[in-house]
Amino acid sequence: MIIKNIESKIRLATILSIGSFLTSIIICGFVSAYAYQQVANARQSIYILDNDIPILAKQTNMQMNRPAEYKAAVDLFHSLFFNLAPDDKHIEYQMEKAMYFVDETGVGQYNNLKEKGYFNSILSSSSVLSIQTDSIVIDQNRFRYYGKQKIDRRSATITRSIVTEGDLIDIPRSENNSHGVLITNWKTIENKDLSNVSKNTF
Repeated sequence: MIIKNIESKIRLATILSIGSFLTSIIICGFVSAYAYQQVANARQSIYILDNDIPILAKQTNMQMNRPAEYKAAVDLFHSLFFNLAPDDKHIEYQMEKAMYFVDETGVGQYNNLKEKGYFNSILSSSSVLSIQTDSIVIDQNRFRYYGKQKIDRRSATITRSIVTEGDLIDIPRSENNSHGVLITNWKTIENKDLSNVSKNTF
C-alpha cells in the first residue's frame, strides 16, 4: 500500500514537473513573440526633435510609397527632356540629366531629334520650351504620361499635347537617380499642336 502511494506520488510529481516545464516553454514562446513584435514596432517609430519637442514620425515600407516615386521619376524625366531654352549648354545639361532616367530608347529619341535639327531650330528661333504635366497613370510597372508643351517663339506661341508611355524597372539608387527608377521602352504616342497663337511683331 505504501509502495503504491509512493508510486502515485512520483507519477503525480512527474506529471506536474512535465506540465510545468511545457507551460513555461509556451509562456516563454508567447513572451518572446510579443517582445519581438514590440521591438519591430518600435523600430518603425522615429522621433524628430523640433525645438526640443519630440515628434513621432512613422517609418513605412518602401513598396508602399513606390507608386509615388514612380510618378515623381516620370515627371522629373519629362521635365528635363521637354523644358528647354535657346542655349546649347542648357540643352546639353538637360539631356545629360534626363538620360540617367531612361534606357537606350530615350537615347534613340534624343539622337533622332538631334539628326532632324530639332535642337538647332530651338537655338535659331530663340524658342523657350516648357511642359506642364496633366496626369501620370501608373499601372503596376507601366506608365502613361499626359502633358502640354508650350513653345514660346518670337512670332508665335504654340501649345502641343504630349502623350508618352513606357515601362518602369527598379534599379539601385544613386546620386543621379535618387528614386532608383529606370524608364524602358519609352515612346511618344502623341505630339500634336493644340493651338498656334501669333504675336504682334510691331
